[in-house]
Amino acid sequence: MSVYSHGFARIAAAVPPVALADPVENAARTVELVARAHDEGAALVTFPELGLCGYSVDDLVQQDALLDDVMDALMSIVEATRRYSPVVLVGAPLRIDDALYNCAVVIHDGQVLGVAPKSYIPNYREFYEQRYFAAARDAVVDTITVGDQEVPFGADLVFDAVDLPGLRFHAEVCEDGWVPIPPSTWAALAGATLLINLSGSPVTVGKEEYRRTLAVSHSARNVAAHLYVASGFGESTTDLAWDGDALITENGTVLARSETFSMTAQLVVADIDLDRIRQERSRLISMRDQVGDFADRAREIRRIPFELDPADDGAGNLRRPVARFPFVPSGVADRDERCREVLDIQVQGLVGRLNATGIGKIIIGVSGGLDSTLALLVAVQAFDLLGLPRTDIHAYTMPGFATGGASLARSHVLMDSLGVTGNELDIRPSCTQMLADLGHPFADGEPVYDVTFENVQAGERTSHLFRLANYLGGIVLGTGDLSELALGWCTYGVGDQMSHYNVNGSVPKTLIQHLIRWKIATAGYPEATIGALREIVDDVISPELVPADAEGNIQSTEDSVGPYELHDFFLYHLTRFGYRPSKVAYLARQAWGDKTRGVWSDMMTEDQRNEYDDETIAAWLEVFLKRFMANQFKRTAMPNGPKIGSGGSLSPRGDWRSPSDAPSDAWLRELHGPRQ
Repeated sequence: MSVYSHGFARIAAAVPPVALADPVENAARTVELVARAHDEGAALVTFPELGLCGYSVDDLVQQDALLDDVMDALMSIVEATRRYSPVVLVGAPLRIDDALYNCAVVIHDGQVLGVAPKSYIPNYREFYEQRYFAAARDAVVDTITVGDQEVPFGADLVFDAVDLPGLRFHAEVCEDGWVPIPPSTWAALAGATLLINLSGSPVTVGKEEYRRTLAVSHSARNVAAHLYVASGFGESTTDLAWDGDALITENGTVLARSETFSMTAQLVVADIDLDRIRQERSRLISMRDQVGDFADRAREIRRIPFELDPADDGAGNLRRPVARFPFVPSGVADRDERCREVLDIQVQGLVGRLNATGIGKIIIGVSGGLDSTLALLVAVQAFDLLGLPRTDIHAYTMPGFATGGASLARSHVLMDSLGVTGNELDIRPSCTQMLADLGHPFADGEPVYDVTFENVQAGERTSHLFRLANYLGGIVLGTGDLSELALGWCTYGVGDQMSHYNVNGSVPKTLIQHLIRWKIATAGYPEATIGALREIVDDVISPELVPADAEGNIQSTEDSVGPYELHDFFLYHLTRFGYRPSKVAYLARQAWGDKTRGVWSDMMTEDQRNEYDDETIAAWLEVFLKRFMANQFKRTAMPNGPKIGSGGSLSPRGDWRSPSDAPSDAWLRELHGPRQ
């Protein structure tokens, strides 16, 4: 399916080699790149500042011969765009009345949609533009004639693609983006979602990183996409150098960047997410407040509607990174920093709760699985930070009817090697008594392993932990994670759903695996601890509530509810951005349909880099939607715990507020399309 069916717009930054002071040749090179952008399925392509003559022509820009050639070249590009679908933005010096303006010219389908003059004219260090150019504020007209067209003129233009909802762009020129309040900021407050900067920008040491910082921060502050393109090879090297830097950023993230100092033409392409921008802006009340504060200025912005009619033949696979593990950074440095920060938040939350209550003991169930292991490691780090003895962490492994020998052994290794007070409490006798009291057939020797059989064990463990907390004067530390809460894979009031305080409540399963791996690599644990932790992250995820079958296969959580890696992906995109299920499925296909395409964490082993076809993605997404909506009542009553990230908390107090009785019908209808 086309990217345009899912709220994306493909945009491109073009960096042609400059033919200095040769507008005819520059126009030919421009049209070649417009044709490439068309073949790529782009909706818009932007060229550098003064690209039709070269930024570094200096006094030649005042020569009538050159300016006449610029106008002829511009009109040839206008005519050529009848053959191509993208909107084209080119930089050109234009004579308006008695003044010369440094302009961005917006062209589409043989028409000039408008002209945006540069607002702030630099005149310092290597820049002498006030020698030649007037500023936008100097103009006394708001329309001009280009060819035989009268077109809007000014720095206050926002171009609105009426047939691609959400694509509204504003163009400014170079220095405009470097001032404290760029013209594009006002445009963003007036609804522009794509902010474009046509730049000359000669390069000096450190400038590439500064440009990146400006582009990233500008897109983040304005909750917008930002396209920046600077002049490259072919500009005059009399006193300067040119790197052809081009960046496409979105809401604080770099989507694509050119190869700097290239001597050949480049087309940098990325798909911006208009739905994401809309969703983020609708949530940011402070941004709307500022619109109100400057309502008069925002109302002065002129909207220029046009029909885009993008040719999307080349717009199939998404041209932006889609992380398979959105809760887990893919790069080593970013991942390490994220793991450190997450654990610091968990530890700080627990330390704060212990200080507030004045309680210095923790009671925790340790199963030998992922969740309880992470909670135990957090507890140990918190006690070390507080200077409390680890022996005041009372850990209990509580084998039931299906507890495996390996997980039981790992529990003891962890408790012993970490120096906590470890205990084994066999819950089978009390479970048998309860099953007998219920008249359950298992008590009479029948192999009936139903939900009652499972939940009696979960309930007994929780009951023991809470009564032990009363007896020992401590608090029960929860172990349930965000993924289980999302799926409702936890027994209401007991088990992983209830505790006095839960440090894992907003940590998804995929991140827990990485946190434990990071602890293995960095914490300096004893070898026995490291060995147990490695086994835990490599083992099958299982509640160990139902005995193994005749072939020895143990109960697998993911066989029952689906792969956590997919469910975490669904959870992130549905709750963080409110996307339609069909878009979530499309994104999942981009991430998981081909292991060469999705961005996966470098800590995943080769056999963990799975692929899922469309049918599998849709089937598990349907399971997720049904379970997520049906189990809100469990999240409404979840215990306290720290919110970890902007993409993950289901606490009704911290992030997610939803009625417990809302059905999933609307989401399922959208996923499967209109009913026949």
